[in-house]
Amino acid sequence: MKDTYIKTVEDVYKSAAENPDVGLCCTTTPIWQLPDLHIPTKMLKMNYGCGSTVHPRDLINNPTVLYVGVGGGMELLQFAYFSRKPGKIIGVDSVVEMLYACKTNLIEAKRMNGWFNPDFVTLKSGDALDLPVEDQSVDVAAQNCLFNIFKQDDLKKALSEMYRVLKPHGRLILSDPVCEQEMPENLKQDERLRALCLSGAIPLKDYLRVLTDTGFGTIEVRAKRPYRVLSPNHYATDKLIYIESVEICAIKDPMPEDGPCTFTGKTAIYFGVDDYFDDGVGHILKQNQPLAVCDKTAKALSDLGRDDIFISESTWFYDGGGCC
Repeated sequence: MKDTYIKTVEDVYKSAAENPDVGLCCTTTPIWQLPDLHIPTKMLKMNYGCGSTVHPRDLINNPTVLYVGVGGGMELLQFAYFSRKPGKIIGVDSVVEMLYACKTNLIEAKRMNGWFNPDFVTLKSGDALDLPVEDQSVDVAAQNCLFNIFKQDDLKKALSEMYRVLKPHGRLILSDPVCEQEMPENLKQDERLRALCLSGAIPLKDYLRVLTDTGFGTIEVRAKRPYRVLSPNHYATDKLIYIESVEICAIKDPMPEDGPCTFTGKTAIYFGVDDYFDDGVGHILKQNQPLAVCDKTAKALSDLGRDDIFISESTWFYDGGGCC
């Protein structure tokens, strides 16, 4: 039996499907500008996401992509842009009205985009907590501003479902609000605020821990940006609460014996007298050339106590090319 808060979520997004509400819950993010990609107006209005889960470097070799929480279908269309083959993009949603609106928008997208065929996208009625998808059948899974809605046990279940359906080394792309402050209990329990992607935000370190506890061996924090402020002027709180949105890629790599490789945008730079520095465990730092390093490697290099290696703080931006 579904928790009542999930029923509230479904009611909110049923209304949002029938009457598109620009900026209903999430930041209106910049839209990919790609050649010959034209997005229907209604699809844009239904951009209920706090970031983007569409990254070309995740979409090489014609992957099968699962997108959970279809919204107006914009990211399904963007994924299809890189695939253009029947059945390679799967969209799952528990709100029948949202699926209908998404299907209608995709038909309009066909009219506007000569390259697009709605057969590229398969829409399924289903629940993030019990995905109607076979084990190890998708290369890339994604969700945008959905999992922050879930309470802790349901978040763990949703992530375990994504892990189940991903192939080995598959990628889970997530965009969600996070909050480093303690969210007041009255706001946490407000079902509508949770549905609006405001009061379910948890600290980033806790989010990353749930991902690694699920079994993802490599984590990339790709971006973090301002999202919302909950002010006492408008909400039942006696303090200002600052919320950010984060984009993360969790990769279904084997878990290393010494723990996960988590990239948070740290960089190592060697500036010693030699041409390079070799730490003896697989990391070579060339003279005055930056190397993106995971937090684990950053700590190991720092612990060496050398005065010719600079380690940056986390920038919360990672674009590949790292140490692992």
